[in-house]
Amino acid sequence: MAVRRGNRPRTRPAVLGDVAALAGVSAMTVSRVLNDPERVRAETRARVLAAVRELDYRPNLAARQLVTGRSGVLGVVSIDTTLYGPASTLYGIEQAARGRGYAVSIASLESLTRRSIEDGVRRLRSQAVDGIVIVAPHESAAEGLRNLPEGLPVVAVDAGADVPVPVVMVDQRLGAARATRHLLSLGHQTVWHIAGPVDWIDGSGRIEGWRSALEAEGRPVPEVLHGDWSPRSGYRLGRRLAADPEVTAIFVANDQMALGVLRALREAGRRIPEDVSVVGFDDVPEAAYYWPPLTTVRQDFGEVGREAFQLLLDRMAGGEGAARRLVEPELIVRDSTGPAPSGAARRGRS
Repeated sequence: MAVRRGNRPRTRPAVLGDVAALAGVSAMTVSRVLNDPERVRAETRARVLAAVRELDYRPNLAARQLVTGRSGVLGVVSIDTTLYGPASTLYGIEQAARGRGYAVSIASLESLTRRSIEDGVRRLRSQAVDGIVIVAPHESAAEGLRNLPEGLPVVAVDAGADVPVPVVMVDQRLGAARATRHLLSLGHQTVWHIAGPVDWIDGSGRIEGWRSALEAEGRPVPEVLHGDWSPRSGYRLGRRLAADPEVTAIFVANDQMALGVLRALREAGRRIPEDVSVVGFDDVPEAAYYWPPLTTVRQDFGEVGREAFQLLLDRMAGGEGAARRLVEPELIVRDSTGPAPSGAARRGRS
């Protein structure tokens, strides 16, 4: 056989029979793993997919469509952004789909309006995609999600509650409440909040979780300060909070803004965490290397991608009815949070 196995050279592309031989199964089993994986035992499926990766097998999509009526391509509509959350969500969806043998086509939008979503969906349908995931973190996306073509399998990620399609998202309220309760447990009398833009669904959920945690403990609820997710806006709002000696705990709605807050506090002579504790959200790869290392809320974007992909498979198989799946976030405690300063120490600094 001229097909590469391990480090052996390959002189022609791998075919279905090569995968079957390497995995020790029939060609029919390989076909089922690639086209209807839920019908195959997990152990067998894993062996076949390992063989697919080793041989770099690439299914003939045209032939697959003739046999199964499916193209083996999924579409993703997403806003064009370099922000960590949306970019990581997109990556998680893509990895989940590719891990199950699906190709992914992406329609990147400048904004999430009804017209832009319709245009993105139209582009993907022209490519004969089997189903579409729409990453919709803006309130403005709701109208577009309520006006989708009939019969098109669609799942949304980070969408609002009032949409007629299944939704997968991280439980933002829970993550924000955990961050706030952590700060209260350290003795802080209340927690200030630097939120994201007002039209972001994730930002709204984090505000709700923060506020509910404070109200449940009977604590004062400070004014919400809105940033734009950037370190610059965190720095600007951080300078405002740093000037108030009563501020001892800040929950920031993402790690990039938290980076700006840390700098503003240091420039104002406020020690972290001795004078002010700071919690972020996202757990970007750099968060552990901020100074001090940032306490933050980790979002499992890989799980979001897997849940979205599975919901889309269910819709493609004819499943009806809306569903809403929440992925649980995790509080990661590092050195940017500590016990609240004593009242005497605070009065002395003021």
